Amino acid sequence: MTRRATLAALLLVAAPLTAAAQTPTAPAPTPPAPAPAPAAAPAPPAAAPTAPTPAAPPAAGSPAIEDGATVQLEYTLSDDLGAVLDTNKGQAPLTYTQGSQQLMIALEKQLAGMHTGEAKKVVLKPEDAYGPVDPTALTEVPKESLPADALVAGTPLMARNAAGESRPVVVKEVKEKTVVIDLNHPLAGKTLVFDIKVLSIEPPKATSPAPPAKN
Repeated sequence: MTRRATLAALLLVAAPLTAAAQTPTAPAPTPPAPAPAPAAAPAPPAAAPTAPTPAAPPAAGSPAIEDGATVQLEYTLSDDLGAVLDTNKGQAPLTYTQGSQQLMIALEKQLAGMHTGEAKKVVLKPEDAYGPVDPTALTEVPKESLPADALVAGTPLMARNAAGESRPVVVKEVKEKTVVIDLNHPLAGKTLVFDIKVLSIEPPKATSPAPPAKN
């Protein structure tokens, strides 16, 4: 923190002395010696820097992230160079069910046991995230199967397989009659850094025991 020192100007005003009329036989009286200036009070000692307040431990009995729990997260996703790839700060939280594989398995493992209000940085290597880049994961489709504004190398697309599942792909090359599509995930081969804060945890719902079988 930058401190601004205030410089106070001290003005010493000398009052002019008017000599009194003197006679030859009566010398002028000697003026009294000025009283010594009072000693300056010592400056108070500098206050010790305030130590940061540690985060409060989770309340006793507060739920932890476990399989079946519904969890809300705030997150920022960056690459290993610090470039932000995605974030939901200031937006709706990410809601998921732990253990349902809605998130990457390696990420779920790092979140298990966390409590509401806790924050954590999770670093995932490519093999724990979207895997390494597979140079053979390419396919060619007819040009007319894509919209005209997608016929540019580097255009991200969403592809849908026969089962109706969607996945992100990227246009790699535009040829005369076909387009080469890179089927690797756009984040394949990247180390991912998650800055995560747990906003809320709803424990898994208790299941009712099955009724006894009838004889």
